[in-house]
Amino acid sequence: MAKISKKTKAATELYDHALTYPLGEALGLLSKFPKARFDETVELSIHLGVDPRQSTQMVRGVVNLPKGSGKKVRVIAFTDNVEAAKEAGADEAGMDDLIARVQEGWTDFDVAVSTPAAMKEVRKVARVLGPRGLMPNPKSGTVTEDIAEAIKSVKSGGRVEFKMDKTANLGVVVGKRSFSDEDLKENIEAVLDALGKARPDSLKGHTYIKSAGISGTMTPGVRLESSVFANL
Repeated sequence: MAKISKKTKAATELYDHALTYPLGEALGLLSKFPKARFDETVELSIHLGVDPRQSTQMVRGVVNLPKGSGKKVRVIAFTDNVEAAKEAGADEAGMDDLIARVQEGWTDFDVAVSTPAAMKEVRKVARVLGPRGLMPNPKSGTVTEDIAEAIKSVKSGGRVEFKMDKTANLGVVVGKRSFSDEDLKENIEAVLDALGKARPDSLKGHTYIKSAGISGTMTPGVRLESSVFANL
């Protein structure tokens, strides 16, 4: 049996993990949990009531967190206009040279953006980028003619993608533990709003969100009351 750390034990003694809590109260509990030596990421975890086997019930999208994610984002750009991309903030930019590096296994970045014209070549590295969730995609705004604007949006730290996994679960970064409860609440509400807009049209007569909770990197999770997401 795994040994429970002192910090985890201290955190679990602060609340009843079998209960669910309103968002404000849940954030208050999270803020009281013992902190790690680094600024932990806060994540909203959600279990959906969709059928992941049905392609028409896939849930994915993008949300711009009003208070940012607190994360430094490394961005590469597949484009012939290297200078403009780097001026916009791209960490790396190029075409054949960049594609060659990725083909060799280099994926030391968080987001890849591309112009539509470059995608014919970028598809050569789909097998490398796809499984890691790094493939540029028009639906997520990472394939666009306005490459500079896409880079600036990503580098701002507020743009977060979400995608349901094969078990109908998804996790979305909503900030850091150094954020105030108010800032985390605003970010979480933005995520829930984006999830509501991503609800599949084919989902009729079924609960969209079955359960949700928040947690820090090193903390236990706090389950949220269904009233937090009941209207989605």
